[in-house]
Amino acid sequence: MSQIKFFALGGLGENGKNLYCLEIDKQIIILDAGLKHPSGDLLGVDAIVPDISYLETRKNDIVGIFLSHAHDKNIGALPLVLSQIPLKVYGTNFTIAVLKDLLSENKLNPDAFDLNVVNYQTVIKFPKIEISFFPTTHSVPESSGISIFTEDGAIVYATDYTFDQNAGAFYQTDFHQLSKIQEKGVLALLSESSGALIPGHSTTDFKTTHLIRNTIMKAPKRIIVAMYSTELSNIQKVINEALKMGKNISIIGRKAQRMVDIGESMGYIQIPKEKLINLKFIDETNKNELDDTVFLVTGERHEPFFMLQRMAKGYDRLIHLISDDTVFFLCPPIIGTEKIAAKTYDAIYRLGINLIKVDKKTISPFHAATEDLKMMYSLLKPKYVVPISGEYRYQLAHFELAKEYGYDESHVALIDNGEVITFNNGELELKHDTIMNGSVMVDGNFESDLNDVVLKERELLSQDGFLLIIANIDARERIMLNTPEVVSRGFMYMKDNVEVITQIESIYENITNKQFNQRYIDWKVYKESIRFEVQRYLYKETKRKPIIIPIIIDTQSDKVCKVL
Repeated sequence: MSQIKFFALGGLGENGKNLYCLEIDKQIIILDAGLKHPSGDLLGVDAIVPDISYLETRKNDIVGIFLSHAHDKNIGALPLVLSQIPLKVYGTNFTIAVLKDLLSENKLNPDAFDLNVVNYQTVIKFPKIEISFFPTTHSVPESSGISIFTEDGAIVYATDYTFDQNAGAFYQTDFHQLSKIQEKGVLALLSESSGALIPGHSTTDFKTTHLIRNTIMKAPKRIIVAMYSTELSNIQKVINEALKMGKNISIIGRKAQRMVDIGESMGYIQIPKEKLINLKFIDETNKNELDDTVFLVTGERHEPFFMLQRMAKGYDRLIHLISDDTVFFLCPPIIGTEKIAAKTYDAIYRLGINLIKVDKKTISPFHAATEDLKMMYSLLKPKYVVPISGEYRYQLAHFELAKEYGYDESHVALIDNGEVITFNNGELELKHDTIMNGSVMVDGNFESDLNDVVLKERELLSQDGFLLIIANIDARERIMLNTPEVVSRGFMYMKDNVEVITQIESIYENITNKQFNQRYIDWKVYKESIRFEVQRYLYKETKRKPIIIPIIIDTQSDKVCKVL
């Protein structure tokens, strides 16, 4: 009896954090291991990655991790995954090169891991399983789909693709290879859903190129182009058009510089060295006002907007915007960046600068639209369709599209993270199991996981601030040595709230005297009483709950009692 299970620890019902698993006769295959960028309400969180606790319990069954392409939402969690479960990793040349750079950035030695470069002729064999890669069209070079051949047919993993025929050499889909997969029979297609609400085909490459060319041509002076660092194909388009007009290139943005350096060293990105300008910091003698240079300001999510704000306000060390500049936003705001984008536009408009914004409908979305999804159905003829990679509304739209195409509802599996679907002898079971899943919030590096308590405290700090109560006592003689000093940050202006400060001092004195009347000072009760009574008083007076931090210093024993 043949049994195939599929489940996700991330990437379903959300944008990013992709980590999909196939279990074939007890062998586990991991498809991608990415991160998700946090929303604004997760204060201080730098990334969200999948909880891999379940995989740790099954680590001896995992045969490897297979990577589709070099975007953070597909490879960004690998520093955490590989540090906890050393596994074989397979990916194309560019993907593995970017992964090595990512590991180094996280202070891990790439040579310590089993990283394997594959090409589109490579076949990786395991008992009763063969795995191969096929080229797809996306915004980074050597983006791939992955085929897992089993006794019951192939499972095809296709995330983030289009069928744009204008793509460059390193971005082209191989239709012949897709037809060969179809000839062997496809049991299930695991296909992306992010573009399932976009009608037609995602083939707007010519429009993008035409707009870039016209913008550079018409710019009277210096031109600054804001872009997402992950869209290397668009970065190459800007470079190509700038070079045609005899312009130099300057790339601003750490992530893009590293990606471009990797791409250039491997021949995926073409920039003549004499045309690449490294900027010096602005000073009295250098303003970087170079009219013969196209400046690429790049980053992830909000970063291009944030950098342009700094430039508009004169804070940046490399560029200060002036009225003669042309600012070209080739990065339409994505969900969660609309506010900072609007503030950035406003700051630039105030300088009288020519600002050009690209509409989402003009620039290539790099995701399969409705007709692209149908085309993939037609090319592969899968028995079952599983919508993946996208928020729930996109998965649902993909589900409805598959039914519209002709699939029976029982042959389209709409599931969430942690749900397990099972194919027994090539037939999908109706009953779904579940496994443990969740998210790990990363602050700074992958060694730190933020829990709900820390996040709640950060939320309180952002809303109501904190209050320090600092006092000295002689515990042996039971004497208060000073009136407590009350320090407020983000809560209230001290000089306007003398009565509140006086009352806090009174609360402290009453609680301290009660402790002095005890045989022994219970430091835990002492500090908790101060915190509780002061917070209760402040809420009654102000309807706000700042974090209260009492710091009581026993000068005889150098003992410090505090609560955080």
